[in-house]
Amino acid sequence: MMDPIFVIAATCLVGISVVAFALLRAWQGWLEFKREELERPSRSHGTIDTSEIEGGAGVGAARIEMADLKERIKKLEAIASGVEL
Repeated sequence: MMDPIFVIAATCLVGISVVAFALLRAWQGWLEFKREELERPSRSHGTIDTSEIEGGAGVGAARIEMADLKERIKKLEAIASGVEL
């Protein structure tokens, strides 16, 4: 007969494989959802309205503007804490 420890180990391995596969599929679905969300911005989901940014600039310009604002915030926080950049 089979050793009980071998059966338990095989069962655990199968279980971990099933969970890993399910998590991978969920991750891929979430990434696809985010890609679609970035391709079609809308007001209802809190995404950026491109008509209000830089006179109707595209999403790429909005990302650049957001990155610039984040950089400015980091600099101001560094100044406030007394750290020189």
